[in-house]
Parts: sequence; structure tokens; C-alpha cells
Amino acid sequence: MNRTASGWMNGLVGVMIFSGSLPATRVAVMDFDPVFLTVARATIAGLIALCLLLAFREKRPGRDDLLSLGVVSLGVVVGFPLLTALALKHVTSSHSIVFVGLLPLATAIFGVLRGGERPRPAFWLFSSLGSAIVIGFALGQGFSASPKGDLLMLAAIIACGLGYAEGAQLSRKLGGWQVISWALVLSLPIMTALALLTMPASFARLNAASWFGLGYVSVFSMLIGFVFWYRGLAQGGIVAVGQLQLLQPFFGLALAATLLEETVSWTMLAATLAIVACVAGAKKFA
Repeated sequence: MNRTASGWMNGLVGVMIFSGSLPATRVAVMDFDPVFLTVARATIAGLIALCLLLAFREKRPGRDDLLSLGVVSLGVVVGFPLLTALALKHVTSSHSIVFVGLLPLATAIFGVLRGGERPRPAFWLFSSLGSAIVIGFALGQGFSASPKGDLLMLAAIIACGLGYAEGAQLSRKLGGWQVISWALVLSLPIMTALALLTMPASFARLNAASWFGLGYVSVFSMLIGFVFWYRGLAQGGIVAVGQLQLLQPFFGLALAATLLEETVSWTMLAATLAIVACVAGAKKFA
């Protein structure tokens, strides 16, 4: 398998894993405070990452890599998890999943700024059209009822796009799983301290679903998914492979409907289909 095909395969696996993140977060915040959920998932994933780095005796990143690792930490270890957890206090996971349609555009923009990639002008036309559809969906499906939730989701997408692009760029030097592992370890002392400070007084009344949600976002969303995703972006290109994120709403909506029994309206499906069509066009010009 050549490098490009391998990049697409790794990227697809990463997207499938990430598709469960918002439904799992939605379940977890029913019992866990959003701030505690954010720092707890980072702490759990960070401890696992530390064990992996020690077991494989990975060389420490250089001083010139620390700034990029800090950006990755702020974007995908803290920013996206915290902002989505806060947003899901106000909107359903099926509503929030459609905002994932903005991720390819956000990732592409930061891929140009940080990775030096140069897609053709037609790419931006299709991507901008897809973004407009997402914004139109938000306005038509309750933005006035929950502007806070939608604005938090938009902020989360920006943070995530930056973290994806920065991590992909650094993965070409350090390796995919090494980047997310070092980013998690870098933030581990602060995350651990905050987890202890925000820990619930009692865990006795927490249900199994909430524990499952915490486990999923800690192990799969925070670590394993990034192993495949960063590798895919580094191998196949940030702009090109980033378009695979448009499959995420399909998987996510299916999970929200089957596991959470949330209503998936025809407008959600129509918006998702329209976004995929736009980004499919953008992919041809990436």
C-alpha cells in the first residue's frame, strides 16, 4: 500500500473512532461536570501515553517542538473537549454533530497557514459553501433558542482545526502516536491537579453509561483516534485527508439515534448530505 492510500485508510479509522466522541460526551455530561470531564479524560489518556512513551523509550522532543506541542494540547487536549462538553449542556449530540461539517474547512485553513499546503481556488468555493450550509442549519434549527451551545461548538471547531493541523505537521517529524502522547504528557501535571480539584464529592450515584462515556472519550477519543488520525494527515496531506471528517456526521448521527434515542430530523440529514456533497467537490481541488 502506497503512502497516500495508507494515509486515507488511517484517516478513515480515525474518523470512525472520533464519531463516537460527541455521543459519548453527551452521555458523560449527564452526570459529570464538563470541566471535570475534560481534565479527567486528559489525565487518564495522559497516564496511558506516559506509560507508552516509557515502554518504547521514545526520545524526548526538542525545545523547538514544545511550542507546537503546546498548541496541540490547547487545541485538542483542552480546547475541543472542554468547549464541546460545555456545548452539550445546551444542545443534543445530534445537533452538535452537524457542526463537524466545519472541521474540514477549519483544518484546511490551518493546514495552509501551518503546513504550507496550497489547494486550488475551487476548493475554497466548495468548502465555503459547505460552511454556509452549516451556519444556515444552526440558524434554522434553534440558534435563537440556544446561541450559547452553537457558539461554543463553533469555538470548539476552530480549536480542533488548529490542533489537527499543528499535530499533523509535527507528526511528519515525531510520528503520529508520539505527537498526541507528548501533548498529553505535557499537559498531564495541570490536568491531574485540576482533576483532583474538580472531582465530585461522591461517585456513588453515577450510572454505568456515564462511566462508559468517560472511558470512551479518555481512551479512544483522546488517544487511540489520534494515533490513526495524525498518521493519516501526515501521510496523505492535511487538506486532502481532512475531508474525510465529512463522514463523521453520518456515523455520529447514527450513534446518536441508536444509542441515545435522539431524534434525527430530516433537516439534519439533508444538511449533512449537502455538506458532504460540497466537500466532495472540494476534495477534487485540494
